[in-house]
Amino acid sequence: MEPGKRLPGKVAIVTGAASGIGAETARLFARHGATVVLCDRQDAMGIEVSASIVSDGGIAEYRSLDVTREGAWSALVQYVEEAHGRLDILCNIAGIARGIDPVTREMVVMDLPGLPLDAWTEVMRVNADGVFLGTKSVHGAMARSGGGSIINMSSICGLVGSFGNAAYNASKGAVRLFSKAAALQYAADKIRVNSVHPGFVDTPLARTGHNGEVGRKRMEATPLRRFGHPSDVAYGCLYLASDEANWVTGSELVIDGGMTAA
Repeated sequence: MEPGKRLPGKVAIVTGAASGIGAETARLFARHGATVVLCDRQDAMGIEVSASIVSDGGIAEYRSLDVTREGAWSALVQYVEEAHGRLDILCNIAGIARGIDPVTREMVVMDLPGLPLDAWTEVMRVNADGVFLGTKSVHGAMARSGGGSIINMSSICGLVGSFGNAAYNASKGAVRLFSKAAALQYAADKIRVNSVHPGFVDTPLARTGHNGEVGRKRMEATPLRRFGHPSDVAYGCLYLASDEANWVTGSELVIDGGMTAA
């Protein structure tokens, strides 16, 4: 093992890798010796992140992926196994917070009494169905590699309720318990499955909520008195992906600045 490298020789898929936590996780995995396949639907941004990893000496490539399409997942896993010979790590990080109105193409209000079924369904499809499909699709390839690590991105909203977005809470709660069920079913094949639960992190998805009165309340609720950085969560993913966590499965890694400790 190369000194300081925690993922040498491993092959990883990272979804939601065009920005935020996904992009930082992909960069960190590559710095630690993994071959990283970045996946997203924001193609220009994903290609840029992948190119930056390669320019820094890492091994990476970008593949466009709609995480809600089972056929797309099957094709991706087949490609990765054929191109790289194995698959060791899956980070299901792709996610959305709100649905989009199909007519106006604007984000819809997510307060429960007026929450449209279409918006609920869209959030659940990306956040929950996408995790299910990814976890299901990689099983054969990981088993053939002798085991692996699946890291499913949940949220503190998968642990506690919130005032403004029941669909997001439901989707992230589903990720939490699904990961435990998958951990039990995959253990015989030495495939570990864990969930990660970030608090308020400074990402494009969450940044609009960090301003004004909402941002002040979020900061007050965080004992360490700062919003998280994508790297704070990426390092947790690195641990779960590495052999250092080879006895860790079915667990919840909370990275929230102490918010849920109260």
